[in-house]
Amino acid sequence: MGFKARCLGLFFVLFLSYIHTPIPDNVEDSWKVMALDTATKIFSLMAMCFEKMGIIKYGELFSIVLSLDYTGPHSDEYLTVTDMAFIGIPVRLYLPKRKSESLRRAVIYVHGGAFCFGSFKNRVFDYLNRWTAKKLDAVVVTVDYRKAPKHKFPVPFEDVLTAVKFFLQDKILTKYGVDPTRICIAGDSSGSAFVAAVTQQIQNDPEMKHKIKTQALIYPALQIIDSYLPSFQEYEHGILLTRDMAITLVSSYLTEDETFPQAVKRNQYMPLESKHLFKFVNWSILLPEKYRKDRVYTEPLLGNPGYSLPALTDVRASPLLANDSQLQNLPLTYILTCEYDILRDDGLMFVSRLRNVGVQVTHDHIENGIHGALLFMTPPLYLRLGFRIRDLYVSWLEKNL
Repeated sequence: MGFKARCLGLFFVLFLSYIHTPIPDNVEDSWKVMALDTATKIFSLMAMCFEKMGIIKYGELFSIVLSLDYTGPHSDEYLTVTDMAFIGIPVRLYLPKRKSESLRRAVIYVHGGAFCFGSFKNRVFDYLNRWTAKKLDAVVVTVDYRKAPKHKFPVPFEDVLTAVKFFLQDKILTKYGVDPTRICIAGDSSGSAFVAAVTQQIQNDPEMKHKIKTQALIYPALQIIDSYLPSFQEYEHGILLTRDMAITLVSSYLTEDETFPQAVKRNQYMPLESKHLFKFVNWSILLPEKYRKDRVYTEPLLGNPGYSLPALTDVRASPLLANDSQLQNLPLTYILTCEYDILRDDGLMFVSRLRNVGVQVTHDHIENGIHGALLFMTPPLYLRLGFRIRDLYVSWLEKNL
């Protein structure tokens, strides 16, 4: 009995060490963050076990649980809210009821969810878009693209691009009273990857009559070619989003190859012909010195000869791979990054690259910020950080859109 108890105790200690991440002293609502982080890591471990047993895919379990939080398109005294489809792509439209003497500005919002889960139906995204529409007296459209692992790249990207192009038509803008010169596309986390890639496509397409005035990226994911950025190393076991979780979810977006995640963890997966792209994510040049610290830059290792995954070199999957001539055409940009976030350096490098080619960028870096804070703006576990990010984002739109 004593031996069994000791084994059980040892297992419990090892389990706690696996899921426990120290919360920095300057993080607000630290006990809530600790509870959320612990719950997320336990759920992640459970999802991983279920996938190993062949019960359900890792990302699909997250999606099922988040679907329990859906809310309908409820109109109120200020907004008419409607679910509809743009050429088969589900969207939710927030239209102010108050009559306007002039055309309204518009925001197209693309939610995050690691390419695998989330929806505009989630209460928190519905709350954020209602808030945006009311504060700005703006038309807000949010897109529900198809998700991995069922729908691989580039299907989700193409869904977002299709919906945006449809909305930018003269007849649609006129129908909803939108000023074609005051349109923003915005998103958080993986949603920001779609935002950046779609904006590049729209701005560089000579056939598009109407362009994007501003883009807003909240703790964005912008590249998949280097998994050893300083933030990936420093926050490998980070709050809410770990390196292993990110690699597992992104891998399910890109491929069915079960060996791919392990290659990504070794940073040895890029095709042989990709070496010329590394300069676009060379953090030793693009990151401010305070974030490089004493680390020595090494290029990602090339994968096995003959192995190729086209998405890895596709700018639609990694907007940071765009060359300077493509970036020069981008609009006024807002980027928000968080310190305690493995994706921190994606945003920081994009700030550098855009400024290097003359694009006007506003950058807010939250020193005590964590990834995914926007998800926690509704009871019971709301975070003050989530509201702070919301206010920074909406305030910037109010001044610049």
